[in-house]
Amino acid sequence: MIGISADFDPVHKGHVKLIQKGRQIAEETGDEVVIYLNKGYSANHAPFFADYESRKEMALKAGADRVVPIECLHHRLTLAYSVPIRIAMMIEDGVVDYVDAAGVNVSVPMLTQQAKKFAKKGIFSGIPRNLPNRNVIRWFAVNEFLYNKYQRKMRFHIIDELSMGGKVSGREIRKQIIENNMEIPSELDQVLPQSTIKILEKGIKNGTIPGERNLAAITKKMNTYSRSKLMEIAHLNADAINSIIKGRFYREEDQVWATFRKAGYGPVLTRLTVSAIEEEVSKKEVLELIESYEKQGVIPPDQKVGKVIERAWFVSQKNEHNLSASEAHDKFRKGIELQKKPCMTFDAGLSIRSFEVEELKSGMDAGIYVDQNGVLACEIRTDKTKIKSHLKLPGEMATYLRLLIDSHFIPMKAKVVEKERGIRIRITVDN
Repeated sequence: MIGISADFDPVHKGHVKLIQKGRQIAEETGDEVVIYLNKGYSANHAPFFADYESRKEMALKAGADRVVPIECLHHRLTLAYSVPIRIAMMIEDGVVDYVDAAGVNVSVPMLTQQAKKFAKKGIFSGIPRNLPNRNVIRWFAVNEFLYNKYQRKMRFHIIDELSMGGKVSGREIRKQIIENNMEIPSELDQVLPQSTIKILEKGIKNGTIPGERNLAAITKKMNTYSRSKLMEIAHLNADAINSIIKGRFYREEDQVWATFRKAGYGPVLTRLTVSAIEEEVSKKEVLELIESYEKQGVIPPDQKVGKVIERAWFVSQKNEHNLSASEAHDKFRKGIELQKKPCMTFDAGLSIRSFEVEELKSGMDAGIYVDQNGVLACEIRTDKTKIKSHLKLPGEMATYLRLLIDSHFIPMKAKVVEKERGIRIRITVDN
């Protein structure tokens, strides 16, 4: 099989060149050209302009033999996780040759050389943003990494990106159509095949194009969820949650984006997080998804759930090693061994009044969050009231908990426990 992984939103003449390259290989090998087409959300975590069926039809009209949907990944996972899953799927399906496009005059040996250092590290989330062709390099690196599992890898065929006075961009094509009141401007005739134009026109007429976010669902959650409830949603860290609370009341999408900018989120992470809010993706759901692929040997060692927890633990114990937080991160990345295993269950004290103590019973659920002042706290709902309290923890345990909270996908469970010395909150790393 010859594989191409894509959004194709919409299929333009640069995509047609990819398929033509696939057809050229197929003439020599007798294989079929298969498009692995993202469905639901794009690789950049956004809703699609053209629906899946329209993009599938475009791909087939452009010369593909078959289309395979890629579902359930891009509103849950970053590319560092979704790319290994997609490549593993393709290798297991029997894809031998893979076709992609990169900047002009970029060769396979050049990309392979750059990718090998990332493959050696076994972590694909740290590829510099300013590195040209970084997404293609990630694919090369993961392909190298997965050789250890499959003892085979896909052969990469790289063609030059189509340029017509600049890179042909699906984003720019979509923008021009929207700004032209959902009519396809004549200028796009030079970058869009006629089959794509006809399919787009049909989708626009039928109301299936453009796809949009469910803004009502997003703003409702951002307007009404408590800090502890928001803490359960994947990819929301404490700063983002406090920015959401501070920015209420939300009506427009621009307000949503502004809130995440204030929290230090870039465009890609914002799109992923907003998609997670829209689809109510929990941290536990993401953790279980990652762990399921860990068992299949698809997730690189440094991106495994256990490694994320170990990193938080090591950094929280930095005083034992006479290191700053940044030095601790660097040491951990270099493979330093833990002196003791991460603590997976620990107790925190409370600051509550005597009449509130009477309302609490062992086994009650507690929601963990970070308040507007950056202090770790919990919320307990009883039959009569809602009790909030700061958590009392030693410094290293407070650091550990905060790092886990900000990990984007490590869920925490907390319950009330009665001990001889009073009421405590038992916190468990929920993996």
